[in-house]
Order: sequence, then structure tokens, then C-alpha cells
Amino acid sequence: MKSALTLALSVSAITTASSLSAATATDADIAAQRAALAEATKDAGFGPQSPRDLSTLEGENDRVFATAPAHTEMNLCNIHFHENAEHRGGQFTTYAGNGDGEGAGTGFRYDGTLTEAELAPYEATVGPTKYGDLQPGDTIEVHYVHTTAQVAPGPTLGSCLSEAIANPQLRVEAQVFVLVNDDSALDFTQLTAHEVVDGLHQAPAIPKDTGTPILYPGSTTGPSFNTAGSPLQVTWSVRPDVAKVSISSVEAWLADNTFDETGAHGVRNLVTNPALLAPITQTGG
Repeated sequence: MKSALTLALSVSAITTASSLSAATATDADIAAQRAALAEATKDAGFGPQSPRDLSTLEGENDRVFATAPAHTEMNLCNIHFHENAEHRGGQFTTYAGNGDGEGAGTGFRYDGTLTEAELAPYEATVGPTKYGDLQPGDTIEVHYVHTTAQVAPGPTLGSCLSEAIANPQLRVEAQVFVLVNDDSALDFTQLTAHEVVDGLHQAPAIPKDTGTPILYPGSTTGPSFNTAGSPLQVTWSVRPDVAKVSISSVEAWLADNTFDETGAHGVRNLVTNPALLAPITQTGG
């Protein structure tokens, strides 16, 4: 018999159907992808890559580029998210597994606990894509992408470039959320609302209470770069604490958003090769 008290369940013990069906890549497969990435980028001049373990401060990549301005001094150009966190660190260090080797079923999950009510099955299928659908207890990493180009928010990272400035500075404000079946949790439509502030496109509701961000130089992400280097330079600002967000509000956002997002993106393998990582020397900013 269940206690009258709400049962707390560990999110690390949750395995979704999508991650089960995607769990086909072996450790040898992932090692082979990392070896292919190392070979493809060796002596080619690629800058530091993302995602990375935020607790690993060392790196040997010496391609230097200027840290992008604060996001409040840039234009918001795109918002999207990945199922499971691409980065490892803070409150998201539980490995989801190797997945299918193509971005599904891998990454990192929220380490904390949720109540039985928060994990109650949701009535609808949310955001089904080739990377799986979303369920209560799932972790997502949201990327608020900013650019120094004069653009308006729109679909894909192409919205961050312009004919006038093809090589703008790019910055990603990253926030990890865990989905809960609780409409009193944070509202994703509010978290992603954007407006013009002092002449710049901004998302004013980016969380400010989820820890001091880890700031580091890296690249764009996604599973297409598991065996190839990303050529774009990105200043990353990754918050270490996880926030709870209502799954119903994520469903509402996916049904109608400026960015034509209909579900989660896949996850790039964690980059561990020191030659592809820059040292982390600062937080915040």
C-alpha cells in the first residue's frame, strides 16, 4: 500500500520508451565516433568544440576568439532544445546511455527527485520526432541563441546570420529543465517569450536563479558533429541548476512558436578530446 505521503521517485531511475528503443550503440561505437572526430579535426585548425563536461576545466585547444558580449547586448535569434542535456555538470550528470549513436537516447539527465504526482503520465504525446517524444521526468537543454547580427528571431541557426554580417559573434544562454506534470511549475511559453528591449530582440524570462553560469568558448552542437568538427565559434553560458517546467506548457509552445520547433533535437556526443577543448577560466558574464 502506498503511503499517504507523496512518493518521491529518482529521475535517474526513469527510462523512457524512446531511450529504450534507441539504446543500440555500444561503447565501442561511441569510441569509434570519437576517434573519427579526432582524425577529422587533427591539425585542421578547428576551434574548441561543444558540448563538454563543465567540471573539466582543462583543455589544449589554442584557437582564440573574442568572448561575445552579454546576451542583453545582442539579438536573440533562435530558441530550440535537446532531449536530455548535451552538457554534463551541475545537477545533470546522470548518463542516459549511448543511445542509437545518432543523437537519440543519449545525453545527461536531471540528478534529483520528483514526486509521484509530478511524474504522473501525461494525457497527450508531446513533440514526437525521430529522437523520441517528451514525457514527465524527461530532461531538456534549452538553447537561447544570440547574435551580433541585425536580425529578428526565426527558425534554425540560419536566422542568426545575415547578408550584411555573415560572421557575427554568437552566444548561447543554456538552461536545463526537467519536465513535470504540474501546471504550477514554470511556464515554457513565458520562459521563451521574446520582445524588443532597447532596440534588441530579447527573451526577458531567461532564468536568473539557477546558479552562476559556466562561461566557455565552444561551437555549435547536435549529432551531425559526432564525427566532424563544427566550424562555428560560440560563447557558451551554461547554468548549473535545473528548473522544473510544466510539460503542458511545452506542448503549447511546440504547437505555436516563432522558431517552427515541433520537438526536441538530438544530442551530440560529449566532447572529451583535450585537443578539442579550451580551458574554462571564468564563470558568469
